[in-house]
Amino acid sequence: MITAETEALDIMVRGRIQGVGFRPFIYRLASAHNLYGWVNNQTSHVRIHIEGDEKNIHSFINDIKAKAPSISVIDELETVASTFEEFKEFSIIQSINSSDDVTEISPDLAVCDDCLKDINSIGRRNHYSFTNCTNCGPRFSIINELPYDRSNTAMSEFQMCRECLEEYESLLNRRFHAQPNSCSYCGPIFTMTTPRGTSTDINSILTECTEIILSGGIAAIKGIGGFHLACNPFNSQAVAELRTVKNRDNRPLAVMFATIKEIREHAIVSDIEEESLKSVRAPIVLLKLRPDSTVFSDVTSGLNTIGCFLPYTPFHHLLLKNLSISAMVLTSANISSEPIEIDNISAIQRFSGLCQAVLGYNRDIQNRTDDSVVRIINGKERVFRRSRGWAPESITVNTDVEGILATGSELKTCFCMGKGNKAVLSQHIGDLKNFETFEFYKSSINRFKNLYRFNPSLIAHDLHPDYLSTRYFDNSPIPKIAIQHHHAHIASCMAENGVSDSVIGFSFDGTGLGDDGYIWGGEILTCNLVEYDRHFHFSYLPLPGGDKAVNEPWRMAVSALYSATGRDFIDMDLPFLKQIPASDVETLLNIIDRKINTPLSSSTGRLFDAVSAMLGLCLYSSFDSEAPMRLEAVLEVTPVIGEYYPFQLGEEISLNPAFRSIAEDIIAGIPATLISAKFHNTIVEIICAASARLRTATGINSAALSGGVFMNGYLLGKAETRLTDMGFRTLTHSKVPPNDGGLALGQLVIAANRKRS
Repeated sequence: MITAETEALDIMVRGRIQGVGFRPFIYRLASAHNLYGWVNNQTSHVRIHIEGDEKNIHSFINDIKAKAPSISVIDELETVASTFEEFKEFSIIQSINSSDDVTEISPDLAVCDDCLKDINSIGRRNHYSFTNCTNCGPRFSIINELPYDRSNTAMSEFQMCRECLEEYESLLNRRFHAQPNSCSYCGPIFTMTTPRGTSTDINSILTECTEIILSGGIAAIKGIGGFHLACNPFNSQAVAELRTVKNRDNRPLAVMFATIKEIREHAIVSDIEEESLKSVRAPIVLLKLRPDSTVFSDVTSGLNTIGCFLPYTPFHHLLLKNLSISAMVLTSANISSEPIEIDNISAIQRFSGLCQAVLGYNRDIQNRTDDSVVRIINGKERVFRRSRGWAPESITVNTDVEGILATGSELKTCFCMGKGNKAVLSQHIGDLKNFETFEFYKSSINRFKNLYRFNPSLIAHDLHPDYLSTRYFDNSPIPKIAIQHHHAHIASCMAENGVSDSVIGFSFDGTGLGDDGYIWGGEILTCNLVEYDRHFHFSYLPLPGGDKAVNEPWRMAVSALYSATGRDFIDMDLPFLKQIPASDVETLLNIIDRKINTPLSSSTGRLFDAVSAMLGLCLYSSFDSEAPMRLEAVLEVTPVIGEYYPFQLGEEISLNPAFRSIAEDIIAGIPATLISAKFHNTIVEIICAASARLRTATGINSAALSGGVFMNGYLLGKAETRLTDMGFRTLTHSKVPPNDGGLALGQLVIAANRKRS
């Protein structure tokens, strides 16, 4: 009955509200407030029609904002008066595929504690590896299209049994409208393939997989976003064999531990690191090894950090519970730099001869995702690889980016699509120089176009004409705009922090094409989201042998010393030179003199390579950024170590004085730990000196730090602290990687602002 106090409203809620139990939440909330009507998913929002007492409706709206599921994000809640239709109940009605505007898609979420209780209890979910509810489980990895309904996911072929359907339809059940809901009677199942045949009995699979790992074997196991390779981290031979399978040489491997307690036995874990490890995103967290821990040296390749994570699927928990060891190596199942494997048949063909078992399941992975990687620096979580648990979560930006496709870079690639004021970043793609990864890149763009109803009207790409992320669109009729690499890095940091006004930008990385045709990578700019000025940069050094100088850091050491001392360094008592044939050094100097395949570079990354090689830490890199990582790993800082090496700050920042001093310290027997600390301090001092000078000259009081070099925990932590102490508004990355994995966000916002202006 309609009264003066009765009201009818339509409510549109926008944000990350699909795949997070939002409609069941609204259903329960409406019932609690004695309200009637309906709720449904639409492609761009969740729509609610609500009728009832005016006070109850107002309380209901307040509770939507205050009590929404913790994994949801409400960006906008709009209410409009509606016609009173005298509904007698509240219901969830059929979703509507209504427009090209789409809502957020939830990332995949770690299994919750309630579901863990289910898999350890008697019943149809005992040891069931696909147990989930509205609070956890797969989302992005299983979705085909919006709206997020079971029919639009990889679960569409699995018909719920009577018990699961009752849960799905029960208001008070936490699986109420949980789209991936299933059990051992009606859902996906694991299949183990070994030389002896196949098995689908989960207890037999767990037993045999446990025996394989404990005996030093390797198992390929299908996870949420792709297959992993698992082995015993305490078995050096098993770790070495796994490296052979992956063709991965010395790159550090991630270790999954059963509990936080067991991580603490080997690594130092702060409160915020524990929070990150236990979060629903369940990333790999880079932790400092305990000084007394030596058991993981084969896994970490001698570094003082280890990538740790906790089990995030029911199967992980079951397997670790079965093992008599506290951890297992769990690394992406791929060969070298190829994308992570997702197909059952392909995994069997590829790994059957290399592993003792391949464990797959009969639900397809629609969107492959690697494990995400984070590091806590200055008490703040920093994403270094953004994939499972984050993708495809969007970044809200301060400008309209609709219709812009930003293609990213060549290495550690992610692309980015603009929808309104939302920047939708893809999952981590990888290095496009690899054919299979490039195919993954192209197919992912097409998949995102379909998911987000996206038709690009402008393509933003890197300035480098030969990057595959540029060349792929060469023949496209869509207008294109080239964005300078290092400007994009700073713009990415600005966009993430919601800043549009001018900043002093420090763009320090390994490589990127500059406006002058040289390789940039040590750039100090002032810029906004349209244009930039380059004020300072590190002096150009020859890269003798081009890309070979990246893979063989001793070449950069020779190049830097040649620049600083001429040929005098040859007669210095520098130990690293004794490990290089004199004829090779002489050849290198000749090609520098003759300018044969010696492109010039201002790269900060190459400076770290040079110092690492001079100290004998890394003469030949077996994985990306090994030399800088080893330089940071030996760094030792005490309260009295505030020293830094001399440098000359001009338009070109010369480190020749620093390299001469480093050579003198090496000859004098100064420990590598202290030399590393002084070199890191030198880069920080340059940042502070340049900031002060540019603030005086321009009045700009914001400083942004971006580029892969700022994955260095000591460098970023100290630079951020120093700049803040100097009164700067200091901008750094946390939601997107500082490396090229975040570059597309910068390309996107620059293109949007140039288009507008």
